[in-house]
Amino acid sequence: MDTTVLSSTFTIALLMTVGLFFFIKASVKERIEQIKFASPRPQESLLTQLQEYFASRAYRVAAVDAPNYKVTFEGFVRPSWFLAIFLTLLSAGGTLSLGLLLGMLLPQQGQIFLALVLLSPLAGIFYWKKAGRSEQVSLKLESVAESGSQTKSLVTVRAHRDELAAMQKALDLKPLEY
Repeated sequence: MDTTVLSSTFTIALLMTVGLFFFIKASVKERIEQIKFASPRPQESLLTQLQEYFASRAYRVAAVDAPNYKVTFEGFVRPSWFLAIFLTLLSAGGTLSLGLLLGMLLPQQGQIFLALVLLSPLAGIFYWKKAGRSEQVSLKLESVAESGSQTKSLVTVRAHRDELAAMQKALDLKPLEY
């Protein structure tokens, strides 16, 4: 095979390996966001509902600032078996491709580069150890008087974006539009 083709293919594979490395690294990145939700329910009722919701999701109350209606919940987020296996398989495919290309470029040591595939379980282990962590959810409730005698509640939540989406769907909260 032409060395120009091999070297350009190797360059592309090397770039894809770098991308795979950063993809695996990003799988454990914290994605904390803060969103303000509006609810027609009274403040006390909403707080009770939020406490029940987080208790059902295995969070426990870590701190309470009752006069300011601030509550912090803490819970352990378990890693996903599917994602650990998926990352291991992606890593195996990437290291196999890189090993095959290195074997073509350097035929004298060709077989030894295929051993790179043995490193692929490290991706799943890395994900498993870093993804399982304790996370906090911070809530702050406020009452806002609307026109007339009605009041609505505003809740500011700081949590992982997946937790925010699940909470919004389960409690039928509307994000506050700025």
